[in-house]
Amino acid sequence: MIRAAFAAWLLMASLGSAQAADEVPELSLLGEYPVEGMRGGNLSGLTSCDGELWTVSDRDDDQVYRLDRANAVWEGEPLTFTAPAAPDMGLPWSIAARATAAGLIRGGSLDFEGIACDARHQLYLVSEAKAAVLRLSRGGKARWLPLPGGLVAEARQQGLLHHFNAIFEGLAIDSSGQRLWLAAERERRGLLGLRLEAEGWHCGPPCVLLSEGGSEEVPPVMRIGLSYAKDFSDLAYFKGKLFTLERNAYKVCRRDPDTAAVERCWSFAETGLTPSRRYDKPYGLTEALALDDTGAWIGTDNNDWVRADGEGRPVVWRFAAPAGGWEAP
Repeated sequence: MIRAAFAAWLLMASLGSAQAADEVPELSLLGEYPVEGMRGGNLSGLTSCDGELWTVSDRDDDQVYRLDRANAVWEGEPLTFTAPAAPDMGLPWSIAARATAAGLIRGGSLDFEGIACDARHQLYLVSEAKAAVLRLSRGGKARWLPLPGGLVAEARQQGLLHHFNAIFEGLAIDSSGQRLWLAAERERRGLLGLRLEAEGWHCGPPCVLLSEGGSEEVPPVMRIGLSYAKDFSDLAYFKGKLFTLERNAYKVCRRDPDTAAVERCWSFAETGLTPSRRYDKPYGLTEALALDDTGAWIGTDNNDWVRADGEGRPVVWRFAAPAGGWEAP
């Protein structure tokens, strides 16, 4: 009897330790900023570029926005450009046709879903509709990157990019502009890595660093009997590490840039699921991530939906960096 009780105690203790190890610390909210001036709304990416914040809308094919943060309501100041014809990256006809139709109906035929910046202040935009990356100079000159022709094919062989509106949802680039990462959104989700070499862009190798399916562990308040596919909604590269925005789990995770292995995660569920900030949707809407030494910006693509408190504009949250910084073990 004593031995059985002791065994039960050991089991409970081990379960408690495992649960403690799995706990994800909560980020502390410092501020909340509605955004105006974005013609298409739908804030779908953020990047920090020489101390300035830039954003992109998935409804605008010809402009990005520098965010004027002088006031409590931020203002998007447009930089216009003309994108040349996008390269054929090998997406199946059925997915490409649906993307074209969606662009005609809602606007944003290129469906830009992420933005990144290098040390030369060049901006990079990832097009979900075309599975391609556009580079913008400081003056707004646009050019598609000549990514490897087999990139999409390899990703599909690994189970990625098989569903309309679930292609590339975010990107990150290092300061030299020579390492690039792409995030495949969901069902399955994945991370791809490329390098710029003397002869052009090449995969890691391989192209696919991570491909995984399955359901996501979501915050308890969201558990209402629905299935939540694991997803990525944006990427950021900061101080040699890759950070993923994991929308349905309301968390940010630090990953090894070479293997995509998770090193540490932080939650923002307490902020995102505050009753007044919630939308009448059973899934997360955060799609934008940028980091610096003192904190993180996380932005919401609200698709013109209105929060419980009546806020109908895109919103950016500012969180304090975790204790010990983003490099904390």
